[in-house]
Amino acid sequence: MPTYHVEMFEGRTPEQKKKLVEEVTRVTVEVLGCSPEAVDIVIAEVKKENWATGGKLWNEPRP
Repeated sequence: MPTYHVEMFEGRTPEQKKKLVEEVTRVTVEVLGCSPEAVDIVIAEVKKENWATGGKLWNEPRP
């Protein structure tokens, strides 16, 4: 059973998340030959103040 863990900034709409899980499931079924019911996807939404890249929090101004 493939399980995907997706971490992304909060703020996506339910429709965007629905489309994401539909497409990830579709491609997984196509590539691995499993059933859609075997695919689990966990979405973790993270506040920008809790995510940093290059030593800088994402809620800080960027050039």
